[in-house]
Amino acid sequence: MKSKVEICVYGAEVLCPSCVNMPSSKETYEWLDAALSRKYPNQPFSITYIDIHSPPNEVEKQQMAEKILNDEYFYPLVTINGEIVGEGNPRLKNVYVEMEKHGYKPKEEANE
Repeated sequence: MKSKVEICVYGAEVLCPSCVNMPSSKETYEWLDAALSRKYPNQPFSITYIDIHSPPNEVEKQQMAEKILNDEYFYPLVTINGEIVGEGNPRLKNVYVEMEKHGYKPKEEANE
């Protein structure tokens, strides 16, 4: 593995207007955390939920939250090391591809 990645799931309590009938941002965060932990066991990563209405005091995260609030992106928005890998209804396959670019090995390969 090259480096431990930082995954951020940006969202809000209120569903995105375009995301009716989809999981909430928090549900997406929990689902993604569980899926990645199963797919890449014993390969550490950090995953953080960021409320777009009260982002942490980090310029990059505040700027991303502002872009979402300004309707430049849909939420939930998923980033890996600052790169957008999904928005609205993020596709797990796209997240896996990005994880593997960073050296993560799927469970089947990691055991070899």
